[in-house]
Amino acid sequence: MDHGSERDTPPGRGAGDSAAGRIPLAVVVVDRDGLVSHWSSGARRLFGVDREDAVGYPVADLLPVSGALSEDPDDEALSDGYDTYDGLGPDLEASLGGRTGYATAGRARLFPHQDEQSGAEPADGTRIDVLWWAYPLVGPGPSRLLVLAADATRLRDERGYDDEAAERISPGFARHTELPAPGELARRLPEILPNMGPGLSGRIVSQVLELGYPVLEFSQFDRVPVTPYWGVPRRPGRGRTEAVVPQQRTAPVISAGAEHDLEYAAVRERLEFLNEVSSGIGSSLDLGETIREVTTAAVPRFADFAGTHLRSAVLAGEGFPDGPPDASTLMHRVWVEHNDEPGRWDDTVPVGETFAFPEHTPFYKCMVTGEPVLIPRVTEELSDRISGEFEKRDLRPLIGGRSLLIVPLKARNVVLGFMVLMRRPDRPAFDDMDRTTGAELAARAGLVLDNARMYTYQENVADTLQDSMLPQVTPRMAGCDVATRYLPGTRLGRIGGDWFDTIKLPGSRTALVVGDVMGHGLNSAAMMGQLRTAVQTMAAMETPPAQLLRNLDDLARRLGENYLATCLYSVYDPIRGELHLANAGHIPPVLVRAADGRSELLDLPTGAPIGVGGVPFESTVVRVEPGDRLVLCTDGLVEVRGSDIGEGLAALCESAAHPAASMDAACDTIIRALNTRGGRKDDVALLMARLNGIPDDHVAEWRLGTDPREVARSRRLVRDRLLDWNLPHAVETAQLLVSEVVTNAVRHGGGDRIGLRLVRTDALLCEVTDEEPGLPAMLGAGPADETGRGLRVVSRLAREWGASATGHHKTVWFEQALTGRR
Repeated sequence: MDHGSERDTPPGRGAGDSAAGRIPLAVVVVDRDGLVSHWSSGARRLFGVDREDAVGYPVADLLPVSGALSEDPDDEALSDGYDTYDGLGPDLEASLGGRTGYATAGRARLFPHQDEQSGAEPADGTRIDVLWWAYPLVGPGPSRLLVLAADATRLRDERGYDDEAAERISPGFARHTELPAPGELARRLPEILPNMGPGLSGRIVSQVLELGYPVLEFSQFDRVPVTPYWGVPRRPGRGRTEAVVPQQRTAPVISAGAEHDLEYAAVRERLEFLNEVSSGIGSSLDLGETIREVTTAAVPRFADFAGTHLRSAVLAGEGFPDGPPDASTLMHRVWVEHNDEPGRWDDTVPVGETFAFPEHTPFYKCMVTGEPVLIPRVTEELSDRISGEFEKRDLRPLIGGRSLLIVPLKARNVVLGFMVLMRRPDRPAFDDMDRTTGAELAARAGLVLDNARMYTYQENVADTLQDSMLPQVTPRMAGCDVATRYLPGTRLGRIGGDWFDTIKLPGSRTALVVGDVMGHGLNSAAMMGQLRTAVQTMAAMETPPAQLLRNLDDLARRLGENYLATCLYSVYDPIRGELHLANAGHIPPVLVRAADGRSELLDLPTGAPIGVGGVPFESTVVRVEPGDRLVLCTDGLVEVRGSDIGEGLAALCESAAHPAASMDAACDTIIRALNTRGGRKDDVALLMARLNGIPDDHVAEWRLGTDPREVARSRRLVRDRLLDWNLPHAVETAQLLVSEVVTNAVRHGGGDRIGLRLVRTDALLCEVTDEEPGLPAMLGAGPADETGRGLRVVSRLAREWGASATGHHKTVWFEQALTGRR
């Protein structure tokens, strides 16, 4: 074949001075919308545009290749604003005829992007002389066009060409099989495509080889295949790589420093990969999302398969794993990522499986040693051995012939799990550099996973503490129905000091409490738990509302100077139809009247917050009717930063008065109306009680004397009233229990009067009151003792029982279930 004439040979170099055509390249990938999806560092250096300013923008605004994007063969090759003076390579230009679906190449001069931004030409008229190759891409992916570009100015300024010789150089294409050493060219072609996963780069390489290998043409016959030069540093004293020159049709010669340069390029590629992975993982503190990010980061760029396994304690968000794993340690397969055909791995290695890895497997070795395990190729013997360790699953078709790398996921020198990485047989096997890269990837992933684990653990602790502090409220109390809502705050930790409570009191009464500890976090939650326990204790002792708040204030000041809280304490008496309320710096409650649906804020003495000290508390009595609703909440529901709290209280009144099918629906209406207001960060406690009352004909009261004969009378009174209430099934048990309690009052009570009351609700409540304030005690009666068994009988037969003292009186009560009610 003819070679270039002497006139075609650049000055100072003969055909015998052949060298590889190694020049810096810009690599750009364009998606189907004509937007840049990949922008290499070479593109940034050549065109002066950073990656973040290029990716996602139209390629026609950045490169002189708009004609390669056109679907119309009659379109202009280049967009306006570019000065072109060459088209396709001379051979392919005629053969392709401008048809779409073929590679195109060209040469253009354009202004640097920096000057384009100003809208004016540079003062010195400087332009970039660009050589470019464009490959249309087909397939299921989003990529549409691959563009390679080089700076022709460097061939003139740095390589010693005169203007005439440089002008004759043009970009073109040639079949790689027509060039010397086609196999070597095909193997090195992926080097032109840095920072791409093997799936994308493999598809692009196959299409590039079909459309034509990029070459520099010095004549119609002399073409030099383009190999990339990434500008990596050389050892001191080594000369520059020779410039592109016409060469004989012999194998392309790689300069003395080429292999060393490629090693530098490989190292840089791995560092870029690790940096990209580090920036891509850990975007969320959610453990599940972090696991997916870590696993996906390795595929397809580093491996074709990645499976992440974690210890049970890590996955459950528990404390830090205790000690190193062993043969009994359960591992969970938490995520699998691969680029094989869909579903190939699903049945054999399903996500969510839990098992202990058998000994004598590389997985176990990595797990217990905490060191990477590299197997360049899984032999048939090793494939059989690994598959034999796992019952009822044949791993051989999946792992045979693949390259295997298992890297530990560690944090603080403790193995949290490991990642299994594999490459298909058609890819280069993992080597020592890959082992180092994989280990570094796993080390960074382990830290991110541990951060997510610790955050999950802290969230679990906070949620558990919060749940343990909040009561399990019974939806139906004596004479009232209750519904509650609790919303954690949006602040870090999601734990606060808001609480609510309902407490059963003697006389069918119910204490309704809501409070808010100032501040957030574990300290506030712990203080809330202490105050809530104190309120329950004092309420069970029938402490009046104002006195209860005063005692709570004293307790808070004894616990510490920083104990501050607001509290609203109310007692509902369903028989008398009264609310007794006392307030310690809390927002007022809302009362919705059943008669007309009107809602109002109750005007209560505000009082000072708990913990201030030296401030009196007052109580107020409010008359209520059956069907009225009482709404208690904390300020997180009505107070928003930057807004007047009066607006929130008005909205609370309006939403509370809205008709609802049920108590739960009424709570949801309030939450929807107020919780959508922007800026809420505090937690919210909401308690709503429908005050149903107890009808007069469901209450019976008698006054008994202290004569022992009154015990028999009490049994008759109870029997007659239960028959009137159509509760014959409850008579026998009720008579026995009343007899025991009244007998104790006759024997041990002071004064001359005993009170007996029966209240019929969902259960039967019986109360016996005498004038002796000392509370009864359950005794341990021996076989020969004639007394001391009464309260034991009550404890065994009653659903609940108790005793309380008020002033100079005490009340012993029991509650009997009406299970056989007709």
